[in-house]
Amino acid sequence: MTLIDPFQRAITYLRLSVTDRCDFRCVYCMSENMTFLPKRDLLTLEELDRLCSAFVGLGVRKLRITGGEPLVRRDIMSFFQAMARHLDSGHLDELTLTTNGSQLHRFADDLYAAGVRRVNVSLDTLDADKFARITRWGKLENVLRGLDAAQRAGLAVKLNVVALKGFNEDEIETLLAFCADRDMDLTFIEVMPMGDMGETDRVGQYWALSDLRRQMAQTMTLTDLPDRTGGPARYFRIEETGQRVGFITPLTHNFCESCNRVRITCTGEIYTCLGQEGKSDLRAPLRSGPTDGPLIEAIHKAIGQKPKGHDFDYSRGQEGGKMSRHMSHTGG
Repeated sequence: MTLIDPFQRAITYLRLSVTDRCDFRCVYCMSENMTFLPKRDLLTLEELDRLCSAFVGLGVRKLRITGGEPLVRRDIMSFFQAMARHLDSGHLDELTLTTNGSQLHRFADDLYAAGVRRVNVSLDTLDADKFARITRWGKLENVLRGLDAAQRAGLAVKLNVVALKGFNEDEIETLLAFCADRDMDLTFIEVMPMGDMGETDRVGQYWALSDLRRQMAQTMTLTDLPDRTGGPARYFRIEETGQRVGFITPLTHNFCESCNRVRITCTGEIYTCLGQEGKSDLRAPLRSGPTDGPLIEAIHKAIGQKPKGHDFDYSRGQEGGKMSRHMSHTGG
């Protein structure tokens, strides 16, 4: 039975966080001193398999693995290898992941062998000093090595860049040229009010992508594209280079009317909207017995509570619609 929410949107896209842990501490995503979940609270890889398989059986066609940083989870490749059977059967169209790129040099070949064909890599700057500052712990050279490894393995790579006022405003042309030279797609994302950042001023960081587009249009010819990749990005082509660029604009132009996705945390909580606090527990029904009946029932009930959209808003100079959980908890 296909999953249809109260607003007649078919749910075909599952984003699964396999860990809340990360080897970076990006300033818009995490506090520097994070308290992570005890490992005993996480779903096992076998339980994650059973959970995803239930969603595939209910019509999910795209599965994105997220974190934290998904590739820091122990034995995570065995999970990707298990999910490959749904690609082989034709029940799943795409298995992919979002990563910070730090571990890609280790896993790129194995990911390709498991049926992954493209990855999203979060990278907000090509300046090594700025990279170290925004990630707190990261080394740009490791990410660049990971990009090389991914492309050698045959993976298509898309860079995800959070547009941050006063941080990477002066790097737009550099980032575009970098992606054009490497034949990578590029998507810009507006910073979202997720979790308590302590001293970080996220309203001050916020750079409306409508302003970024106007800036680009001063020197480039931009053509809107009808492309959809199953996610929230809207795409356009830069005619001078032929490259495709995406914008994810939850604040200046939300994409809720076409939302086809839900998110599940590594502890089995399902969030049917990134920008709402509402959640349901799938761990208890998953562990209630060897059959999936209670789990399927719980999934349908959760989808039946999916809201129309989020309430993110910076227009009043504060973090309107702010979520209590950090972005790393649900994987973006």
